[in-house]
Amino acid sequence: MIPFRMTALMVLGLASGVAVADVRVDGPVEYGIFESQYKDYQPGERVLTRSNQTIEQTDEIPAKLGTKFGMRYTLAGKQEKDTPLTLLYLTPGVVTPDGKRHDKFVVEQQMAAGAPTDVMAFEFTEHYEVVPGEWHFMVFQGDRLLADQRFTVR
Repeated sequence: MIPFRMTALMVLGLASGVAVADVRVDGPVEYGIFESQYKDYQPGERVLTRSNQTIEQTDEIPAKLGTKFGMRYTLAGKQEKDTPLTLLYLTPGVVTPDGKRHDKFVVEQQMAAGAPTDVMAFEFTEHYEVVPGEWHFMVFQGDRLLADQRFTVR
């Protein structure tokens, strides 16, 4: 009877592992500055862009209003019911107008099964966000690190 139970447990364990999609980065991760033709950014202003926006590959980011930087990547094996992505932005310390310091921002993002690419980006839309130093972007699914990139804002 014991061998049957162990076999049944192993089969159930394997079957449950198959039910979880093996989400992974497929191909290269693009990173850097998302290029824009718009030049005269004002505080609080966001400019709508297309998903196929050109990315200038660099890890050196200018510390100026309107700069949008980050990563674009393709995820294979994703399904809408999968564990959502966690986008972790580690900052050198953004101090918001309420006086609170933020060394990290965390965003949970549901899987978009139909989207050909995914983006993790930060846009400097307020003067207080423009903080020089190292910014570290990480994309997780559960506790699995799928992508990461470090940027130096100067």
